[in-house]
Amino acid sequence: MKPEPKLCAIYTRKSSEYGLEQEFNSLDAQREAGEAFVKSQASEGWKLLADRYDDGGYSGGSIERPALKRLLADITLGKIDVVVVYKIDRLTRSLADFARMVETFDRHEMSFVSVTQSFNTTSSMGRLTLNVLLSFAQFEREVTGERIRDKIAASKAKGMWMGGTLPLGYDKASGTSRILKVNKDEARVVRLIFATYLELGSVHALERWLGEHGILSKIRVTRKGKVLGGQPFSRGALFYLLRNQTYRGMLNHKNQVHPGLHEAIVDADLFDSVQQLLDSNSRRHGCRRDHVAKAPFTGRLFDSDGSPMSPSFSHGTRGHVYRYYVSTSLLKGKKKSGKLVQRVAANALEQVVEHSISRLIPRTNYLPQIVPLRIEVRETSLVLQLPAKFLNPIRKRLLNDERVELDKENPEYLNLILAIRMQRHGGKYTIAGPGSPIARPDPILIKALHAAHCIIETDRRGLPLLNAAPSKSYKRLLVRLAFLAPDIQEGILAGKQPPGFTLERLIHSEIPASWKAQRQQFGWTN
Repeated sequence: MKPEPKLCAIYTRKSSEYGLEQEFNSLDAQREAGEAFVKSQASEGWKLLADRYDDGGYSGGSIERPALKRLLADITLGKIDVVVVYKIDRLTRSLADFARMVETFDRHEMSFVSVTQSFNTTSSMGRLTLNVLLSFAQFEREVTGERIRDKIAASKAKGMWMGGTLPLGYDKASGTSRILKVNKDEARVVRLIFATYLELGSVHALERWLGEHGILSKIRVTRKGKVLGGQPFSRGALFYLLRNQTYRGMLNHKNQVHPGLHEAIVDADLFDSVQQLLDSNSRRHGCRRDHVAKAPFTGRLFDSDGSPMSPSFSHGTRGHVYRYYVSTSLLKGKKKSGKLVQRVAANALEQVVEHSISRLIPRTNYLPQIVPLRIEVRETSLVLQLPAKFLNPIRKRLLNDERVELDKENPEYLNLILAIRMQRHGGKYTIAGPGSPIARPDPILIKALHAAHCIIETDRRGLPLLNAAPSKSYKRLLVRLAFLAPDIQEGILAGKQPPGFTLERLIHSEIPASWKAQRQQFGWTN
């Protein structure tokens, strides 16, 4: 009886790119051995697939390899029955990654074969042997990493440059030398940056000054010929440059500083003066870090264009601090017109999200507080990304204007769409969600209502109105607010006005004399 055909895929891997340019390299040798093994099993129905799964220049300590990802995808699709490798460590050197792969193999009833090692992953003894071998492979990788780290630490302690991004002002020495070479033109720019910072006293001002004078970052060319750098300095890059101990002839390694063999290009007095000024500014702005630390949505919040929204704050009267989330595009000066929300009040947003999640996913002793993985702010909705396991509990508690759906790109997550209402005050938005107890008094409406009542009193006595008497026509429009229904006036003071109930709308609308008609016209409900 003819055996059922088994489709075989050969996977090959080499850690470094060295030698891959040769006509016959290590990947070819591994594949040739795999092809011979598959051919020897032809009587068992083994058949070799034409697709190649070769990873050249990729470490076995990670599964982030293009060919391996294609292999696992084809296994999921049922295209492969047997995976053939030269040695087990060609597939992976991580015990945890191998355990996950074996689960995938078992789930799709697939076999795994090593040409130079006889294994059968379907038996417990075979798995034990594989795990022992993988443990030694992982141990070997970790010991090699420790040796490399110890070598780098010892070399840096002797003042040698052990690689990395070259700082502005230095070039890599020729040959095998580990001593940085001073680039005289760039060194003059570095000294100018240090001196200018002392003069201006602010990294923000320094950034603007460098941009105005056309001073750009260091240009670097990668091994593959890609040109990097040559861009205006960012504030983060300037902070790093001004703190870089390399410029005073030192080398950093972890938390230690060692004397370097290279020449210093910034004298000690100038460097120390810059550090003192940086420390002084840091202490003065220390409160900023405290307020940013209170922003739980940092790194999770985006506007509808996909731009990240970062925490920000401002100081009001009487010491009040107001927190916001601001789009990165707006921080860079790219103010976009239209309905894109680029700045939103932090407290209001956080309360809406917390209130909605608490309502839709009741907490228990076994369910800690849930923070969305991603939040997108739109003009009329919030999109919250949550684990898909909460799909059924959420569906049972949705309101009419809410919906939930699985993420199309990643079914492990769901997207919860919450209807919200926003009110704009100046350049920022306040936000409230369905069922939210948040009240947002509109200071413009309250001031106008107060002015309307003052007009009635002050016009009779000829007193100035709010230190700036408006025109008579504007007075006639404004005074009508004093005759709004009492519950509407109370609602304005409490911040319970409906969406769209603004001063501009009131000024340009006919206000009925009937209180009932007023409520109907402006969508006001008791």
